[in-house]
Amino acid sequence: MRTLKQIKKIIVGIIGFTILFIGVLLIFLPGPAFIIIPIGLGILATEFVWAKNMLEKIKRKIKNRNK
Repeated sequence: MRTLKQIKKIIVGIIGFTILFIGVLLIFLPGPAFIIIPIGLGILATEFVWAKNMLEKIKRKIKNRNK
């Protein structure tokens, strides 16, 4: 039997990867890909360290670009 924490991680993973996948598709289709991708990463970052690290890297690049 899965614990509540495992179930939450699975649900967050499914939702986050779905939004991230839609964002990647929007790179090739008309749409706000560069808004959707960080949203998907933000959702994934609540449960996965690699997504949190990637989101922080993107934030640093945006911050440095705006200087």
